[in-house]
Amino acid sequence: MKRYIPFFIILVILLLTFLFPSVDFDKTITGHFDTGDTAWMLMSTALVLIMTPGLAFFYGGMVNKKNVISTMLQSVVCMVIITVMWGIFGFSLAFGDSFHGVIGNPATFFMMKGMLGNATWKMAPTIPLLLFAMYQLKFAIITPALITGAFAERIRFNSYIIFLCLFSIFIFSPLAHSTWHPDGVLAKLGVLDFAGGTVVHMSAGWAALASAIYLKKRNEASHSPARITYVIIGTGLLWFGWFGFNAGSAFGANHLAVTALATSTTASAAAGITWIFFDMLRGRKPSAMGTCIGAVVGLVAITPAAGFVTVPHSMAIGIISAVVSNLVVEWRTRTSIDDTLDVFPCHGVGGMVGMLLTGVFANQNVNPANTTGDGLFFGHTHLFFIQLLALVATSIFSFFGSLLLLKITDMISPLRVSREDELVGLDVTQHGEKL
Repeated sequence: MKRYIPFFIILVILLLTFLFPSVDFDKTITGHFDTGDTAWMLMSTALVLIMTPGLAFFYGGMVNKKNVISTMLQSVVCMVIITVMWGIFGFSLAFGDSFHGVIGNPATFFMMKGMLGNATWKMAPTIPLLLFAMYQLKFAIITPALITGAFAERIRFNSYIIFLCLFSIFIFSPLAHSTWHPDGVLAKLGVLDFAGGTVVHMSAGWAALASAIYLKKRNEASHSPARITYVIIGTGLLWFGWFGFNAGSAFGANHLAVTALATSTTASAAAGITWIFFDMLRGRKPSAMGTCIGAVVGLVAITPAAGFVTVPHSMAIGIISAVVSNLVVEWRTRTSIDDTLDVFPCHGVGGMVGMLLTGVFANQNVNPANTTGDGLFFGHTHLFFIQLLALVATSIFSFFGSLLLLKITDMISPLRVSREDELVGLDVTQHGEKL
């Protein structure tokens, strides 16, 4: 009977497309769309989407050769599954009418209703609402994909699909709503998260730690990366796409987008070179892998701060995040936690460092929309403690919520492959394919 469940799901989706064709246009004149802003956001949407294939290369190059296809597919499959969910109810959960500031009403934009014509989002009034929804979709896609590096080489593909759906509904959507919806609880507190420090990186990082603990260690914990060249390609695609990730979060072709682009690239560069030098300081050779990981950590850390800090402070964020994440990676190797590709030390810890340093270096002169106040560096404590509160709350929610979802998934469909399948490799045993 289980083999027919996916078929029934497709039938239900097909039926919904006939029942809810979404032809209602908003013809009210509430202003006009800015063609420059619209063009930039179309480009940003494409840039963020390419980050997921970039992540597939980044992760795929790090695992054993027998698990490359499986690892890469775990990222790519998010593009198809989350997109369908987002179009039906996901966008409504994240940005629909607020329910106590925690989650959106799934009926608000069900099947993308009311999103054509002149409809706009209140925080992005110069672009079409449908474009805003498609842009935010790309964040919903890459967040569960980030988690996959933690349980790489040992998870059943069918079970992973169930988990990513549950994570998107019960972890990502509430965090997106709480942080980015004007009626969200964290938004009302004044939490600053320009492009996803809490919503994307901390949620994925803590879910990764929960996954590594729940699934326990691999049977073959040591391995050689399959293709370091894949890692380099993936890093390039991630860095390229991150300009849409951060600069696109300005929702317009404006000075704030330029600031976010500049702070993103300088933070990444500073983190990359710091990772190299820190490794050399400890007697290690400067490696391509370390350079790439450092650059990505810098991008992670600057994400919440990109539109709130100056370029010099973005470099400081990159340097600090690289040192902290490097140390946590070293600590993790001495524990029994088998976070395969160090998702928690890099994305989780990088996101937390970025959130706290936003509370240190945020400057209202950079972004007047920051009404919470300047950071600790300028002698103000309020914003820092708000960021710290958000960090603690997000960490608890993401970690324990993910543990619960892992348990539920495991009850529905066992999460781990058998020892024999793991030793043969997931490419063959899960997909019948190999390099």
